[in-house]
Amino acid sequence: MTFLVLERLLKTIDERKKADPNISYTSSLLAHSPEKPLRKLSEEVTELLIDSLKGDMKGATKEAADVLYHYLVVLAALNIHFSEILAELEQRQGLSGHEEKRNRS
Repeated sequence: MTFLVLERLLKTIDERKKADPNISYTSSLLAHSPEKPLRKLSEEVTELLIDSLKGDMKGATKEAADVLYHYLVVLAALNIHFSEILAELEQRQGLSGHEEKRNRS
């Protein structure tokens, strides 16, 4: 499996910034940025938690896909490029989570 699907999704979300909100779901979220994308992300995370706690892995997988999509829409709403997230993760490689948290202060 490759990350091509992720690359296509990022491109589609970027294209939808200019689309008609009456036709494109992504555009309708972005038209009410950042509140609506953030609310949807929160809703999807809650659904993921519920399915995970119930042991519904098929449902959790679907909700995880929804979380990823809505997370990417939130990034678009905030004008944060996914490459910036990857760069941040790359900087953190080799650093323990505890050390990284201490470095934030």
